[in-house]
Amino acid sequence: MTTTLDPTETTHPTATASSTGSPSASSATLPSSTASVAAARERSAEIEARLATDPSGFRVLTGDRPTGALHLGHYLGTLANRVRLQDDGVEVVLVVADYQVITDRDDPGDLRGTVREVVLDYLAAGIDPARTTIFAHSAVPALNQLLLPFLSLVTTAEIERNPTVKTEAAAAAARHGRPMSGLLFTYPVHQAADILFCHGNLVPGGQDQLPHVEITRTVARRFNQRYAAAQPYFPEPDVLLAPAPTVLGTDGRKMSKSAGNALELRDDEDATARFVRRHRTDSERHVTYEPERRPEVANLLTLGAFAAGMTPEALADEVGAAGAVRLKQVVTEALVEHLRPLRARRRALAAGDGPDPLDVLREGNARANAVADRTLADVRGLMGTAY
Repeated sequence: MTTTLDPTETTHPTATASSTGSPSASSATLPSSTASVAAARERSAEIEARLATDPSGFRVLTGDRPTGALHLGHYLGTLANRVRLQDDGVEVVLVVADYQVITDRDDPGDLRGTVREVVLDYLAAGIDPARTTIFAHSAVPALNQLLLPFLSLVTTAEIERNPTVKTEAAAAAARHGRPMSGLLFTYPVHQAADILFCHGNLVPGGQDQLPHVEITRTVARRFNQRYAAAQPYFPEPDVLLAPAPTVLGTDGRKMSKSAGNALELRDDEDATARFVRRHRTDSERHVTYEPERRPEVANLLTLGAFAAGMTPEALADEVGAAGAVRLKQVVTEALVEHLRPLRARRRALAAGDGPDPLDVLREGNARANAVADRTLADVRGLMGTAY
């Protein structure tokens, strides 16, 4: 198996990045969480243009919390885009963030089994472990040790302002009647360690990622100013905003397994038909793509258009006056056909025809450990704590 995550290339990544025109420590300031999303999308368009001409200067870090098998929202929102980036020649590193499962729950369940299911979904969707590194949080000690010096670079007030921290604090109180855990409070800085351990300079995701990556940029900038002023060590990453909008579930809310409104990638054709059938529409017979005015109809059009390889507007024109019943038929057919090869690959992998998901993870863990050990050694050297 060829490795793409080369630990010998992580010593001065900003020099490599800037020489290839990719994001570096000198790149434009990332829009803050209160800045215009339009500005962030403009920045993402610039990055897409660079990706088209020279993908080799980018290292993507992204991943998932293994709270269950992946669903259609994951696939449209992130997973299909990761496969695209990989196939375009971008170096992709995927973290299965098992430590993040215990941030807000007492019982993580069958975590090993869930991690295996997530890796199966990755492989079935087209992630190639020969080109993309897949690793588990808990298996890379040096990555997690970076959290300690990184915490010294931010204030508690800066962490408290993070939208996810604020939201989860309220959710923890509502669910358990108690304050959130210290691990959840430090989540934004832990995510900075995820990104920076491998010198990632690009994080694909939705606009909710902007505040997290802003903290990562702050950590990188302050570390460089304090310990590596002569030659910046860490890059300041950018967000590549997801091309797909938020995918809604059957009840009109954001698709989520915990909400019971999702279609898992491993589900069968009958489950797909039931999933589409349960979707809300509205009383207007003529189908149009108007996301603001008709969000449920627009969501079905988005799902069908993605699967059929066309625009939502074109699909709306095709269905037209045939109404919601016909729309659901078209969307069901498109999803079934689009997901058929993915599901076939997943069944084969689950039956043992191909690499074992946990073997893939072990190989990725070894690659990630080599890089993290080198990064931690460099950080110790720069901080004067190498004894």
